Amino acid sequence: MYKGQSPHLTGPPFPHPGRRREDPITLWRLRRNPLRRTSDLLQAWLGLGLLLAVLAAAPAAAYLVGDAAHHHYTHTAERHERTRHHTTAVLVHDAPRHPEPGSAEEKKTRYPVEVRFTDPGGRTHHATTDVPPGLRAGSTVHVWADPHGQVTGPPLTPDQVRSRTMGWAILAALSVIALGSAAYGAVTLALRHRNLTAWGRAWAGTAPRWTTRR
Repeated sequence: MYKGQSPHLTGPPFPHPGRRREDPITLWRLRRNPLRRTSDLLQAWLGLGLLLAVLAAAPAAAYLVGDAAHHHYTHTAERHERTRHHTTAVLVHDAPRHPEPGSAEEKKTRYPVEVRFTDPGGRTHHATTDVPPGLRAGSTVHVWADPHGQVTGPPLTPDQVRSRTMGWAILAALSVIALGSAAYGAVTLALRHRNLTAWGRAWAGTAPRWTTRR
């Protein structure tokens, strides 16, 4: 018998909910036991429902978003193929020299330099593009340009379309998982707060029966 326990009460003191082992899967809440609360059962079913919903929604979201992204980037690549042209440009000014000629860093360095090129319609344009260090004025480089005479990147390749599509599909699936986890976390916090409040009220009524005045 616990110290100060009433002789008419033979059971253990009222259990504190904080001592219960928290299983992240929450399946133990579905098993029958005398300490299981209604909120435990509710949390278990909500967790199981959210898990099934995430397992169903994540692949669907990945497919839908990936399909939309694939159409978008495929059309973008086709538009670039139609509107952009590959041409030869001439440097108008000398490119700066790298402070460490012959180094590995020099091979990776590019400097913005003004260049001149002609579009398919015969119009001359001036633009700025990145070139290796040390190129002299009059040197030629190959550039991609749009109909407005601006230097752009090359059209998207099939690999780039595939990579960006996959990236959006993965992001969509992860977003669904994150939303499901956040929803379960919010439900868990709300139920835990409710349980602690209920435990406090129950203990306030039970505590005098387990203690004696000295």
